[in-house]
Amino acid sequence: MKPYYEDGYVRLYHGDASALVVVADLLVSDPPYPNGAGHFEDGIEAARAVLAAWSGPAFVFWHQLETPPVDAPLVARHAWHRTNTNRPDNYEAIYEFNPDGRERPSRVFPHAVVYPGLTGCIEATGHPTQKPVKLLRQLLALRDYPGTVYDPFAGSGTTLRAAKDLGRRAVGCEINRTYCDQIVSRLAQEVLDLGGAA
Repeated sequence: MKPYYEDGYVRLYHGDASALVVVADLLVSDPPYPNGAGHFEDGIEAARAVLAAWSGPAFVFWHQLETPPVDAPLVARHAWHRTNTNRPDNYEAIYEFNPDGRERPSRVFPHAVVYPGLTGCIEATGHPTQKPVKLLRQLLALRDYPGTVYDPFAGSGTTLRAAKDLGRRAVGCEINRTYCDQIVSRLAQEVLDLGGAA
């Protein structure tokens, strides 16, 4: 598969992540997962397959009642507290895995939901499950996981943007061409001032 976009930090592929062989050190992704919201449900089984093949360190957004099928020990459960919504589901689970199996402290990350028109939202692209760049910067800076970051379900490109902002190399894959174009546009922008990098 040929890169759809490439710069000094990020390489993006357009296609099915299960058909891509990537050498990377840390997986950070918000893949399609069973949450009952109706977003990207046709990609859930592909997400399970890609995650099951990963055995390195990882941060994965997933349903709170089901551990994602990463082939490494679960070492922490984090939560994204979505601060600008009063809905009862204003938390989203983030699972951390590491082959060493050593337990890490779990954290709560308070950040606004990224969606057009919501209070506190300045970076919305229109992607229905977009994450805040500042949240992904914090995840990437949370542990001393060196090397290349991989997001097999790049979506709006937040993981790739955060990695580039932090001077990290990253590889992403996205099956939807429209979202690939949004990612390319975001990666071409200067670093956003979002009130601090971490």
